[in-house]
Amino acid sequence: MAPAAASGGSTLPSGFSVFTTFPDLLFIFEFVFGGLVWILISSSLVPIALVQGWVMFVSVFCFVATTTLLILYIIGAHGGETSWIALDAAYHCIAAMFYLSASVLEALATIHMQEGFTFKHYHENISAVVFAYVVTLLYVIHALYSLIRWKSS
Repeated sequence: MAPAAASGGSTLPSGFSVFTTFPDLLFIFEFVFGGLVWILISSSLVPIALVQGWVMFVSVFCFVATTTLLILYIIGAHGGETSWIALDAAYHCIAAMFYLSASVLEALATIHMQEGFTFKHYHENISAVVFAYVVTLLYVIHALYSLIRWKSS
């Protein structure tokens, strides 16, 4: 019996099967919506520079780390080792917490900028908040399924 069959599918996919397995399929959506958050935050005006800095750090860090993990999974760098399953679960839990904090702070900054900023800047920040919460949800779902995979490995 093959190890993947014995573990009930609790291994990380390799190659282009990353795009056909759940929760690894979420990498694509995390990549796209995380990129949108990065673009929207970099083009918007936030009255609190520290908040914009944290949201930019989170969006850039998660974008780069997600891209790196995706490429490593596609090229099969994990080699079927179970330590990569723990790494995957840990990363997605950290990313979910980072994005949750960034989403809340961006929403708070957007609420405070309702008056005194142009219509365009206010709506850019609203869009950034919405996409940040979407990315947070994606990372939470990915983290939960990664933890289940880690537990069953």
